[in-house]
Amino acid sequence: MKLLLINPNISQSVSDLIEAEARRAAAPGTEVTVMTAPFGVAYIETRFESLIGAYATAQVAGEHAHNFDAMVVAAFGDPGIDGLREALDIPVVGLTEAALMSACLLGKRFSIVAISRRITAWYREVVQANGLEGRLASIRCLDTPLRSIGAVQEDHGETLRALCQAAIDEDGADVIIIAGAPLAGLARSIKDQIPVPVVDGVSSAVCHAQTLASLNPSPARQGSFARPPVKENRGLPAGIERLLARDTGR
Repeated sequence: MKLLLINPNISQSVSDLIEAEARRAAAPGTEVTVMTAPFGVAYIETRFESLIGAYATAQVAGEHAHNFDAMVVAAFGDPGIDGLREALDIPVVGLTEAALMSACLLGKRFSIVAISRRITAWYREVVQANGLEGRLASIRCLDTPLRSIGAVQEDHGETLRALCQAAIDEDGADVIIIAGAPLAGLARSIKDQIPVPVVDGVSSAVCHAQTLASLNPSPARQGSFARPPVKENRGLPAGIERLLARDTGR
């Protein structure tokens, strides 16, 4: 099985964290490939940055996804995931959806621990879009400037652990979701210190992607996730042109 994980931001240090956790989570024999957006921002905090990340992800997907059995949008918030599901014939999994589904199988109410305050409004909207606002206990976040997006765990590890505990003690969380690719692997390292299940988006997405690829579902030929109709277009990158032309190479 071959999995493609696309980091929708330009930070190679974050891609390295994604790859390390993905390889830890992958089943024996699963091949993991991580690619980084060719343009965009260092990390995604806002709706507009998510829009940029979605476009960058679509370009990479159009160039490479036909060589894989499933794809992961490796950013919390799942930039562009529904559109990618329309355009691709392989399963597409996002960190947020995967983490939310895992959390709902482990408890009733979950809290999300995030890297910044600005990001929380968008995260709340993503939870709402997944129909799970009633199960969201809280979103807790760091509230200090980040020295380096690839060093968030190193710089703020103890604060992040304290946020997890506060979500349990004060918000009634049954499960903690550690949000965002810059925190990939943190759940694994602190799970013995937290008295409820701790969910990581990357490992959840890898495991769900493997399951979906194993099920070998047929691509949608009708309904809202059927491929976009062919129509005239102009000025698009080659990868996106390929997707619009329905050229999946599979």
